[in-house]
Amino acid sequence: MLDLTEEQKQNEELARQINREARANPNSPYAGKYVGIVRGQVVAVADTLGKLMHLLDRIEPDPERCFCIEASADYEGPHYIWGQS
Repeated sequence: MLDLTEEQKQNEELARQINREARANPNSPYAGKYVGIVRGQVVAVADTLGKLMHLLDRIEPDPERCFCIEASADYEGPHYIWGQS
């Protein structure tokens, strides 16, 4: 059994693969969806983040072992947050 750090690395690598696939192929089963990963495997796919979190909580109660992504989001580019001062 992998330790927590190794599980998190596996989850992150799979998330990157899913993200690349969903962004490159709009017909991917993950495109436009939220994806939950536990122990290096996709365990849940949902249309909303709330639904995904509900599913993940039932599958793995330890949030440190879960990884969530919005599969079609652009995580590579810069993101600017504008605020009013």
